[in-house]
Amino acid sequence: MKYLMVAALSGLAFNAATAQEMSYGEAEYLNSCAVCHGLSGGGDGPLSGLLLKPPDDLTLLAKRNGGAFPYSRVFAVIDGRYAIASHGNREMPVWGREFLAEDTKNYGPSGGEVVTTERIHNLAGYIETLQH
Repeated sequence: MKYLMVAALSGLAFNAATAQEMSYGEAEYLNSCAVCHGLSGGGDGPLSGLLLKPPDDLTLLAKRNGGAFPYSRVFAVIDGRYAIASHGNREMPVWGREFLAEDTKNYGPSGGEVVTTERIHNLAGYIETLQH
């Protein structure tokens, strides 16, 4: 799966000047989410057709929630470490575990948890900006 993501992301490349202007949340989104959810969050990423269930259109989260962006729910879905088994399987990676493994290597157990939580907050905040 990781090789598919790399191949798909090659079509989502951006230049260094653009990278300097983007937020941490946007950079994390492009790195972790765009391959399935698409550049604009519409669920049309390069790997979306390979999934059993199409990725959610992230631009409609607030609209589907009575006009209010469901920040806590978005954070929980991205994190995924505390998912309820009765809610079924998910194709979306459990980013909380993915990020934590990487962040713990770089910052130790306590620092890794703090950095992982911040990464997820940045990502959820960026997804909020995608709302129509």
